[in-house]
Formats: sequence, structure tokens, C-alpha cells
Amino acid sequence: MRVNKYIDAVTIATEAVGDGRPRYRVIAEALAQGILNGRIDAGSKLPPLRILADELSVTVGTINRAYTEIERQGLVTSRVGDGTYVLSPGERANEGEFENAPGGRPGVIDLSRNTHIPGEESALLGEALARLGGDRRRLAQLGEYLPDSGLSRHREAGAQWLGLSGREVAVDQVIVTNGAQHALLCAMMATLRKDDLIVSEHLTYPGLVAAARALGMRLSGLAIDAQGLLPEALEEACSQQRVHALYCTPTIHNPTTGTMDSQRRQAIADICLRHNLRIIEDDAHGVLVERHPPSLTQFAPTHTITISSLSKAVSAGLRVGFVAAPRSLIGRIASAVRTSCWMATPLAAEVGSGWILDGTAAALCEHQRTEIRRRKALVAAILASLEVRTDEDSYHYWIALPEPWRASELVSQLEERGVLVKAAEAFAVGRIGVPQCIRASISGADDEGLIQGIGQLVETIQEGPYRAID
Repeated sequence: MRVNKYIDAVTIATEAVGDGRPRYRVIAEALAQGILNGRIDAGSKLPPLRILADELSVTVGTINRAYTEIERQGLVTSRVGDGTYVLSPGERANEGEFENAPGGRPGVIDLSRNTHIPGEESALLGEALARLGGDRRRLAQLGEYLPDSGLSRHREAGAQWLGLSGREVAVDQVIVTNGAQHALLCAMMATLRKDDLIVSEHLTYPGLVAAARALGMRLSGLAIDAQGLLPEALEEACSQQRVHALYCTPTIHNPTTGTMDSQRRQAIADICLRHNLRIIEDDAHGVLVERHPPSLTQFAPTHTITISSLSKAVSAGLRVGFVAAPRSLIGRIASAVRTSCWMATPLAAEVGSGWILDGTAAALCEHQRTEIRRRKALVAAILASLEVRTDEDSYHYWIALPEPWRASELVSQLEERGVLVKAAEAFAVGRIGVPQCIRASISGADDEGLIQGIGQLVETIQEGPYRAID
């Protein structure tokens, strides 16, 4: 990187301003061209928003819009608390982003992902497919184009599954999707527009960030405490700007494991009703809770969309999800399903729905609870010296690091030792300070790997951040 690390970007942007078009667009095009033709090197850090705004005599908002435009083109990435960096061709936009299967190297212990713990679902899948193989009439139906909202029996199963989220819902208020991420994407497509503002906990599900970026929506993070979103932070945001929707995880928040009590849920819902905010309630993890708190829909039934899936409690690869929404939104969400994939995959929906209706899914969910608690018992003593937060039905621990550790540094050191975890930065949204915490999951490794990985994590923390790795 050059000694004067901002000179090329400043010069290129300065040369472009003044051609009569919107300034953010001109600046974005000039920076994009500078990156593509090599005048701005890959790996270079772009000037901070205020510095470039002062150089060009424009507002910080103008520079922010310009940077957002080139980030949408995949040319740069914004790192919370660090700045905006130019990407190499083909480089991932976020080095800390989640991968479907990050542990594809021999000897790697993966504590970075929350995934279902393998059990009997593989054998049960084989049996279900064998039964379907003998039912040619049903297979013929599954081979046709089906309603975009899903078959009635699949929607009925969805209504039953959503009952685990504390939401009693009619069958005609349920849409079948290809997993929770697809459910979230469709809910956003159906209810929000480009440049609309969504607020969420300032540590949140990374899939929300990806969906908002893909749809051109703005995202802002709000302060949280041990329970989750702070009502006063939501109220303040609504009083300062036009907020269109709230995305939140009231039960087993990812990554902090917090769960809102009924009083907090009521306060959040009251604010959303007063300011006419759409609520997207994510309960993908919450279905694991044996005694689920009330859904936000009980406090704001006309404004709440609830999403859930079988991914955490039954099988990640089955990709069966559900959206529950007010009837006034069902047609729009079904249209979003049709736009994105025409219909949820019928064969997967048939298997997943069959398991829900015959009780298999509930039994597999109970297996997950049992395994979560058993695995946590294996490492409880190892973690005793650390500041750890979890929920008995959560796949992960939220671990606060002692001074002078930085979470990103610990993640790097552990990766060199063959252990994968996630730093708080991987979940961060907005400008609120990110705590020096990591998320470590118990579901991605076998018993031996889990014990070894947690042991390595604790040992590395105790050694301190400045010890050279052998």
C-alpha cells in the first residue's frame, strides 16, 4: 500500500465531480473505473467518508451512497469499524462471511457454524423416499408445477410447525419456502422497496445483511442488552428517521443467545404499532426452545411476519421453510416466491411436511435438544474459567474475551491451530461498537473434536494474544 494511501482515490473522485449528474453517481463511477483499470490497487483502503467528503466539498451522505454503489458491484467491502477496502477479482466481499461448508480441510475443527446435529434423519429420509417411490400418483403430482404458496397439506404442516414458535396461525396464512433464508428474502421482497430502511439488533444474522444488500435496502443496527433489542433504541431510531421495518430474533438471539421476556416483547410491539413498522420475526433457532415465549404476533398481529424452518431442528440440507403473515400480505409473499424460484421444491416440502404431520419432526427436534445439552455437559468444566453466555437449547456459546484480546485476532490464531470460530464482527451492523466476543458452536464437530476444539480455544485465550504460534 502506498505511503499516501488515499491519493489515487481522492484524485480520481475530484476529477469526476462537476459533470452535472448526481454527485454520488459520478463519484461511484469514477472510483469503479479506477479500480477496474488498476489505478486504485486491490487491497487499498478507500478514504474515510468524512475525509473524502471534505476533499470534494460534498456531504458524508453523498460519499456513503457512492461507496454503497461500488460495494453492490462487488468492487469493495466495508468492514465494521475498519473502513472500505478494494477487493481483488473473485475475492469474497467479506473475509468473515459464512460459508456453507468451511471446514473442508483435513484436521479442521469447525466450531463456527450452528447446524443440526446428525442423528436418525438420514435413515428416515431413505425410508421416506422409498415410500414415495411406491406412490406413483403422489410423485406425479410432485413433478408438476404447484401453487406458489405451497400445497394445502404442506401449508397445514407449516402452520403446525409455526406453533412451536408460539404463533397460532391459520393454514391460509402460511407460505412454503426453500428454508428460512428464502423465507426472509421473500418477506423483504414483498413488503419493502429499494432504499427502504430496516433496523435490527446491531449484532444480527448475517443472512439479513446479504439479503438487504442484494435488494438495495438500507440496514441500521440498534443497541442491545442481554435480552436483545432495547426498546429505547428502537424508539430513538424511529423518532430520527423513517424506519420501514424491524427484523429481530426475540428467542435465542444469534449470536448473543438472549431471549426477550414478555414485557420486552410488548414494548417492542407497541413501538412498531405506533410508528407503523413491519416486524419480521426470525424464529429459526427459537423452535428448539421447549417452552417457547409468546410470538410477537400476539402483541402486534397485523404487523408481524414470522419465519421458521426445519434447518436447525431437523435437517439443514432439506431446505424447508415457512412464512406466517397477515392475510393481506399472503398474495404478495407468494408472488415473491414465484419471482425468486417459482415454487418451493415440492419433493423436499413433501418429505418435511410429512415428518411434521406424523410427528417425526418433533422427535428429531427433541433429539437436538438432548444432544445440545449432552454436548454442553462435555465442555462445561473446560469453559468454567471464561465469561460465557448461552441458553440450554442454543447451539452456541457467546464468549467475552479478557483484555487485551481482540476477537478478530483470536479467530486468526485459532484458525492457524485448526479451530474455526466466529468473531462478533461477523454479525455486526452499523456504527455501534462491536464487543470483543466470539461465537463458538457445539454442533459442527463430533464429541472428540468438540472437546479438543474448546480446549484449544480456552488454552489460546489463557496464553494471551501476543504469543507466537509454533
